[in-house]
Amino acid sequence: MIENVTGKLSLSDKRKARLLNWVPWLSFLVVTLPIPITFLVLFVAAGTTETAAVFLFLSFVSMGLGLVVGLLVLIAFFLYRRNWHSQLRERLAADGITATEMSWFSSELTSEERKIWNDLKQKNPLLGDAYCETLAARLNATRIISRAKRETLKIERQLNRARSLKGVDTSELLDDLMSDRQRLDNLFKEATVRLSAAKARLQAIEAAANRTLSQAETDMALRRLATSQEQSPLALEMASLERAALLELERTPIKQAADEMDHANNNESNPRR
Repeated sequence: MIENVTGKLSLSDKRKARLLNWVPWLSFLVVTLPIPITFLVLFVAAGTTETAAVFLFLSFVSMGLGLVVGLLVLIAFFLYRRNWHSQLRERLAADGITATEMSWFSSELTSEERKIWNDLKQKNPLLGDAYCETLAARLNATRIISRAKRETLKIERQLNRARSLKGVDTSELLDDLMSDRQRLDNLFKEATVRLSAAKARLQAIEAAANRTLSQAETDMALRRLATSQEQSPLALEMASLERAALLELERTPIKQAADEMDHANNNESNPRR
């Protein structure tokens, strides 16, 4: 049974991708640390000062050499991983890139497209799915355009070589090559139209997302404003109560004095018999 099917992602591909995420760093540690640690243990267990100094020196030397070798191994793994990812993307794109495969093609997206896609996945998953599908269409059109350009250049070179032949009837060959070039020109034009349509749809989805987010934020701000206007601030209410209490205290002595004067006037107007 063939495990790697053209255009399909197999389980072995997923396992290998996970391994390539952490194996380079593990290999760096394995290459760099064991020998220096061994010499450090011998340094601690050394019985004499001269032996300890030798082991300490060897520990530093092995650490330096281990770092150099570890960096070389790390770079080699990174280069292999990048090449493997490139081959995997080419194999997946053989039958067209789908939305489920877009995570493997994030390196081919622009920084703005990656940012918008990540934001939509968190804030609006439905628009995020639509944006992902449109990104897949955009990448397919871009790859078709690039392939058509490469094939057109090859055919142009073949045409030049065929025209340079002397004494041989190359009319049939030239007709075939011209037919191939015309087919590639038509493919290039159609892919260019598809690419423009995909870019327009990406902008439409982005505009819809911005409109939705802006409307939600505006509604939230209006609700908060209405709530804050319906309820008076606590500090303002406390200040009003404090002022009312002060006014009440100021009126109390005046009221008492007025009551005493009224009482005295009543006593004068009604003397005791």
